[in-house]
Amino acid sequence: MLYRRGEIWWFRIKFARTEVRQSAKTRSKELARRVERQRLRELEEGFHRLPRRQAPLTLVAAAEQWVQGRSLVWSPKTARIEKTSVEHLRPILGHRLLTDITPENISDYQRIRLAEGASPKTINLEVGTVRAVLRRHRLWANLQPDVRMLTTTDDHGKALGAVEEQALLKACAESRSLALLPAVVVALNTGMRHGEVLNLQWRDVDLAARRVLVRHSKTQAGTGRVIPLNDHSLTVLEFLNGRFHDQQPDHYLFASERYGVSGDSALAHSYAADPTKPIKSLKEAWERAKRVSGVKCRFHDLRRTAATRMLEGGSPLLVVASILGWSPSTAARMAKRYCHIGNVAQMNAVEMLMVDCEVEATDARGHKEWHSDNAPSLSEHRKLLKLSGSSGWTRTSNPPVNSRMLCH
Repeated sequence: MLYRRGEIWWFRIKFARTEVRQSAKTRSKELARRVERQRLRELEEGFHRLPRRQAPLTLVAAAEQWVQGRSLVWSPKTARIEKTSVEHLRPILGHRLLTDITPENISDYQRIRLAEGASPKTINLEVGTVRAVLRRHRLWANLQPDVRMLTTTDDHGKALGAVEEQALLKACAESRSLALLPAVVVALNTGMRHGEVLNLQWRDVDLAARRVLVRHSKTQAGTGRVIPLNDHSLTVLEFLNGRFHDQQPDHYLFASERYGVSGDSALAHSYAADPTKPIKSLKEAWERAKRVSGVKCRFHDLRRTAATRMLEGGSPLLVVASILGWSPSTAARMAKRYCHIGNVAQMNAVEMLMVDCEVEATDARGHKEWHSDNAPSLSEHRKLLKLSGSSGWTRTSNPPVNSRMLCH
């Protein structure tokens, strides 16, 4: 039923024992009648739970909606990665409707991106964006059996040696950036991530108790963890502590910097440091330090180095996981990914298998006894294991059991 309030048309609908009064927001009676019919149809479809018809979307339009909806729960870095993936998808698959995308289209996209020089890992991230968008619209299940991700190399960096570390620290000390050397030393001696180091505030540091609180981390397991400070990291933080006279708890350890040239010198110097803002990036200074030192690594390899040294030093895996912020479910996987135990640690592990015990072996001449502290040579081993039967078999007190079964 239509009626007017002033110059604006309203409508009243009685539906399911409920009366709906709503303004059509128009002065046209014909348009108000169409609005009334549309509102009644919406009520009927909602009451009967009928799916609403939606206009078909292109991939890039659906991807932009997906990114906008997820940006509230993503970290800034994740949002930036997904937006970059959408931009790469735009010229090749962006114009296609979601319902028209086929496994062949995704395979063609992978080939084109490989020809452009993109890495398999980057392409997999972009295809993952397509998968997430199609899954949101319930269209991925039909494509999944025929879509294959590209094979990636399992190379996640390296742990620095002592010589490489010294060369890198020397180059960092010569850098014009006042934050580079302290940040590298803190990362090496705490195992913190790049973002965790740069976002440290003085309220997170307790020099008296020799510990630092990671207030914000990449993962939930890493957020809120407390890391003890060794002598190296403590010395660096004490040095930074006296940098600003009016230091406040909400000031950042690694303050934003500006660089410029003054006087007759052509060298750039740091000035206008602002402790209320964190330094945005160390990329330029870090890349220059690597070129000068000749060390090829990532900043994240400093975290890998810390993890490797703690494990090689005999620290329990659970202790290392608590320092680095690994969750219990990923501790074993992260240990394999980050920490390649060196030859010395492997040799120490094998040496632990040796115990002082008496071993009795039988040869053709009778019984012979020897001890682990007076182990026989390789030729004597062969004589001890060689019996009158066929080679490779050893008689035991239980005939069905043989040496091969014991070994396997």
